[in-house]
Amino acid sequence: MTARTRTAAVLGGVLLATGVVAPPAAAAPAARAYATCSALNAVYPRGVAVSSSSRDRTTGTPVRGFAVSRAVYQLNDGAPNRDLDRDDDGIVCERR
Repeated sequence: MTARTRTAAVLGGVLLATGVVAPPAAAAPAARAYATCSALNAVYPRGVAVSSSSRDRTTGTPVRGFAVSRAVYQLNDGAPNRDLDRDDDGIVCERR
């Protein structure tokens, strides 16, 4: 075994042992439909927006810190028998 081969083998073993080569990808939670805003707020406390540019329509303090997920939004507003975005501002079940 040459010095170059030995160095490559040791370096490969170190990278593999420390998990630098290919760490497992974190699975994103699957989008699902919720029956009520209470059920959705248990998972998303501030609500879910269709995009990051969505703005809360309110006369008081606007809601901030909502999650952004087009898939979750579409399943809970616009799907048959689903209208959890009652004020049509692009945020379902917003809550302060």
